[in-house]
Amino acid sequence: MSDYTTDKATILVVDDMEVNRLILQEILADSYEIQQAADGLEAVTKLVTCVQKPQLVLLDIMMPEMDGFEVLRFMKTDPVLQKIPVIFITAANEETNEIRGLNAGAVDYIAKPFNPKVVRLRAATHIELMRYREKLEDLVDAKANELVATKEIFLETMANLIEYRSLESGEHVKRTRELTQLLIMELLKKQNYRQQLIDCDYSVLIKAVPLHDIGKIGIPDNILLKPGRLTPEEFAVIKTHTVIGSEIIKSLLVSGEDIYLNHCYDICRFHHERWDGNGYPSNLAGTDIPLSARIVAVVDVYDALVSERCYKRAHTHEEALTIIREASGTQFDPNIVNALLQIEDQFKRHSS
Repeated sequence: MSDYTTDKATILVVDDMEVNRLILQEILADSYEIQQAADGLEAVTKLVTCVQKPQLVLLDIMMPEMDGFEVLRFMKTDPVLQKIPVIFITAANEETNEIRGLNAGAVDYIAKPFNPKVVRLRAATHIELMRYREKLEDLVDAKANELVATKEIFLETMANLIEYRSLESGEHVKRTRELTQLLIMELLKKQNYRQQLIDCDYSVLIKAVPLHDIGKIGIPDNILLKPGRLTPEEFAVIKTHTVIGSEIIKSLLVSGEDIYLNHCYDICRFHHERWDGNGYPSNLAGTDIPLSARIVAVVDVYDALVSERCYKRAHTHEEALTIIREASGTQFDPNIVNALLQIEDQFKRHSS
């Protein structure tokens, strides 16, 4: 969040003529903190390295080695620097440069020789506009975060309701999330999946885990709660929960940029795929299966094995590990199974 203290705003003055820098400092120093750069290279260095970025840059156009246009072009490539307003300093007869500068993204220009009143007014206007924009961005971010939190709570509540409908206590939802976190923390120590987990924002992935079985909301009670073995026809119905769940998540996706819902979608749809390609619903194999779904596949089976259900007794931790170990390389990603075996004691504590 931006800092809106009463401290003076900082202005970076960039001009290869020292006299121009001194004049602008004299005009503005009473109201602002002034930094100086004698050329474009020094300006870029200061902009990149300084922790507290300036709220305005007064930028000369004609400078040796790196002119004002090159500095502005560089600033526009950086997500932080591109938000800093730039006012070009121009000579009175440089109308072409003024137009070119405004087209390049400068917010205004100040002509030489400097009129102190004009300099102060334009500096004040653009710093105020920047602060106002930042306040709006912070308000939008706060509201967006509030909506995201509400969405996550709503979806997790739905997941818990489905567990209750399945005659579970809701602990399966809690345990799968906790076990996934343990497994991801171990995988982050390994070179093969570390960067992929960082790139996909693994903290959001963990939040998405409780939604893995949300599609069971569409499975009839006589099948979902059947105490005995399912017929092939009934199992075919159970398998549709992956598609039902992913379609529910897809209906909530307003844009493709919602990383939380994208993780929810991948986990819902693909957590019953198999490493050897014999899973469902899409017969994906190997690394074609999203990493999030490959992780949840192992966690989901482990927790299902050690939990008592209406149709089965609970296996011991050791029995569950034996089953998972034997399925490594066929049902499960071997790297993920190996990571689980490294922390099996932590899994046992969470399942007891």
